[in-house]
Amino acid sequence: MTKKDYECFLFKIDQLNKLVEMLNVSSDKYQLFIKCKTHEEVVELARKWGYEIGKRWGDY
Repeated sequence: MTKKDYECFLFKIDQLNKLVEMLNVSSDKYQLFIKCKTHEEVVELARKWGYEIGKRWGDY
């Protein structure tokens, strides 16, 4: 893993943690989130809320 890969890995973890924190305090968004049926739906909904979770840490 390169340093850049590691930084991307940490960024994704940070984005996921922030998303979870938001979902824990917003039952409305949590309900929308758990209704997603595919990975793509989850990624798109998270993107609408300002989180970037779709890119894999090794993708540039």
